[in-house]
Amino acid sequence: MKRAFAQIHLAVLLWGFTGVLGKAISLSAPVLVWYRMIITAAILAFIVSQRKEWVKFTRPDLRRIVGIGMMYAVHWVAFYASIKYANASIAMVCLATASVFTALLDPLLNKGRFNKVEILLSFMAVGGVYCIYALQPRHQDTAHPMANFELGVLLGVVASVISAIFTVLNKPLAEKYPPRTLVFYEMSTGLLFLCLLAPFYILQQPDEALLPHGLDYLWIFLLSYCCTVWGQSLAMSALKRLSAFTITLSVNLEPVYGIILAFLIFRENDQLGAGFYLGMGLIFTSLMLQVALLMRRSSKGAKAAL
Repeated sequence: MKRAFAQIHLAVLLWGFTGVLGKAISLSAPVLVWYRMIITAAILAFIVSQRKEWVKFTRPDLRRIVGIGMMYAVHWVAFYASIKYANASIAMVCLATASVFTALLDPLLNKGRFNKVEILLSFMAVGGVYCIYALQPRHQDTAHPMANFELGVLLGVVASVISAIFTVLNKPLAEKYPPRTLVFYEMSTGLLFLCLLAPFYILQQPDEALLPHGLDYLWIFLLSYCCTVWGQSLAMSALKRLSAFTITLSVNLEPVYGIILAFLIFRENDQLGAGFYLGMGLIFTSLMLQVALLMRRSSKGAKAAL
């Protein structure tokens, strides 16, 4: 169990860099995600081949993997679009609301029981997002980096909802299959999904830059290998021993690392108003109370086993 906790927290630390790297890369969100998925799939194909971890999937599991891969693609596009329209700090904080949707969706998808306390505590995060949305100063200048932050907040919440769904759906798969092989197939199906949509995107955005330039190549490689291949493999391994809700609570620490990095590197604290800090406080208060509830439940379970 200790190893599983170490794995998920190292994965979360790596994911904390995704917001900063996403902002540093000059490409649009869909193009950035296409590169991330193709590089990730290529690296994983090499690793899985070297370790001889290829396995066969049952037809129902394969259908689920295809769906999760498509959700990964949409999740990442929404997340990086949130960064482009708002900033890395807002996008990362919105992801912390994933615990709300996991508490709601886990019982529905896995036929479990709803926990009213978890749901009530988690909805504090929704109030936090509302504070960020309602109290952030508006800018009339369309050239201002925060001129479209409302759309950025909405996309951040969409990314959070999708994250909760595939976290719940991935748990039974992670218990049956090697994590790298599973992530490879999910990345590959997500990549294929983006390739099918690419002609429509190019027709709509004919002037969109499709090739990286400058340091984009380095940032995309770090994003693909460290934040995805390594981070996802660690998370999938941890998911075998930890509950989906515990995983989501741990993932809620991702914004902490991401916000600190965004403040230090891009000085995003100069762009944010009091609403951001109030909302962030509500979200992380919810997180701490949920962690306390989880620890109390685990302690009762340990005593009952004695």
